[in-house]
Amino acid sequence: MVYVVRFRVFLLWFLCFGVALASWRFMALGVEASMEFVAYHAIERKLAFYAHITLAPVALALMPFQFWKGLRARRPQVHRWIGRAYGLCILLAGVGSLLMAVGTEAGPVAAVGFGLLAVLWLGSTGYGIWLAQQGRIAEHQRWMMRSAALTFAAVTLRVYLPFLFMTLGEEAGYTLVAWLCWVPNLVVAEWLLLRPARQTSALAA
Repeated sequence: MVYVVRFRVFLLWFLCFGVALASWRFMALGVEASMEFVAYHAIERKLAFYAHITLAPVALALMPFQFWKGLRARRPQVHRWIGRAYGLCILLAGVGSLLMAVGTEAGPVAAVGFGLLAVLWLGSTGYGIWLAQQGRIAEHQRWMMRSAALTFAAVTLRVYLPFLFMTLGEEAGYTLVAWLCWVPNLVVAEWLLLRPARQTSALAA
């Protein structure tokens, strides 16, 4: 059991850091070469686009630190400052993603899927931070679990998208991933939160 938990912890950190680093490939390759499918956003809504692709990976990389029990116990001030940085990144990246969803050329179904993800991402994170400021820590932890599930959509999107493109084509695959990248994540988070003895050790180190 211990080895299973350690593997889950390793996998979480590996995926978060790996996808975050891969997301910054546009810095070396350029947007058109690395993100051809969504490069039009860089022309039509440049500020929103760059806020999202630059800061969403930062939020993803910071997310595992917030579930590090040892850090919370030994360095609570560091935990709070990382939480503030995580929240600020999501505020800017989330607004950017919402504007991109409104202006997407992928169709209304994809627009609603990505738009709802952005709204829930902003809402769950903001409410979770507000709860922490009120000293309602147990509720704060539950809402940050939901926020983390939505942040992890950056990983699941990249896992599903190649298979969807190969099987359904770009148009249908992108429409489906607008929902598939986050709805199952949130369902799993809710399942964990509803368990009688919720175990968060898979996210802690």
